[in-house]
Amino acid sequence: MNRTRWVFFAIVGLALALVVAAVVVFDLLPFGKQDTTIAGEVIDTSQPVRVTVVAAQSVEPWVREAADQFNGEEHILEDTGQTIQVTIIPMDGLAAKSRFEREEMDPVPTAWIPDSRYLTELVNATFKERLGRDVFLTDGEYRGRPIAITLLAWGIYESRAQALEQAGAINWQLIHDAAMNADGWDALGGSEEWGFFKLAISSPRKNASGLGAMVAMAGEYYDKTSVSVDDVDSNDFQDWMADIMSSMSDLSGGAYTVQDLALFGYTTGDAGQLLESDLLVNMEGIQTRWADPLRIVYPQYVTWFDFPFTVWIGPETSADQKNSALVFEEFLLSEPIQQRALAYGLRPVSPTVPVEGPDSLFTRWQSQGAQAVIPRTTAMRPPDRQVLQDLLRFFDLRVAGR
Repeated sequence: MNRTRWVFFAIVGLALALVVAAVVVFDLLPFGKQDTTIAGEVIDTSQPVRVTVVAAQSVEPWVREAADQFNGEEHILEDTGQTIQVTIIPMDGLAAKSRFEREEMDPVPTAWIPDSRYLTELVNATFKERLGRDVFLTDGEYRGRPIAITLLAWGIYESRAQALEQAGAINWQLIHDAAMNADGWDALGGSEEWGFFKLAISSPRKNASGLGAMVAMAGEYYDKTSVSVDDVDSNDFQDWMADIMSSMSDLSGGAYTVQDLALFGYTTGDAGQLLESDLLVNMEGIQTRWADPLRIVYPQYVTWFDFPFTVWIGPETSADQKNSALVFEEFLLSEPIQQRALAYGLRPVSPTVPVEGPDSLFTRWQSQGAQAVIPRTTAMRPPDRQVLQDLLRFFDLRVAGR
């Protein structure tokens, strides 16, 4: 072999040695790839664990703010040393329930924060029939845990409240009578210029609070906390409920009715049973846009929304993602983040965080009826699947279909 070839192979060998050395050094540096073997699985610890959380729309702004802070603080999954990155996807609980049941969640989120725990129970029932197991747990470390609460309350313009209260306390029966009065507000103690009474509730097809309002109607009509299929299928009850809902200004129903009240005022409605948190968040917008302030009135039968943080336990997400979701859940339950919930009109679940305080919308809007302590404790029980389906069928045929 001549001298030229020796020189050539020497140069090639030196270049290969330099490449190998560079790779080794790169792996050893902090910014290089760092593999860790855990339980036989090789994990690239330089990459974050990515957690996706689908959150109900009423709680999503608070959860998103918390996720931004969480991501900025670079929280670590202790098992692997990886950072955790959380992505929040807003979605109404009813829409998420349908997508889970139709297996249209792609990709499947690591965790779900629905409006109420009964939605996870309904999804579980579907998968129990299909797979023979739950996909959201009710016990153990992955169990669903409420992260904040709110309830349905009456939101009514002050002038309208004063007129209606001449006939008694504001409830669904009083609303029914107002809706059926052919002479309008002039006969209800108000002004002829107000026209006819208009109800504002969210569409039960677009927002879980609208369906909750229909359940509340049934509870008050039958004077009980739990309603059955026979109750909601009764012709007398459905005729009574149709009378009330015929007064909706938009028979198809809006998804964000409280925002519409703030933006469009009386054209959206005179009164409605809506989420307390949404009423509180939009109170300032209503105060600044309209001369007539909105008042909050608490119903006899309280419908609670508890926003449980529920981890998907199927194989579509890894154990590291599930455990990382628990780290974020604990962050949401920490005292500082629970304190921030008050600024979004939500009631903290932490016993160490009082509902009243300097940053609390409950304190700010006490003059408009907001109450830190609910005066009544009669709570509606979660409805079963068939009750919900029959109420939605009624809405489609007799309200939205008009």
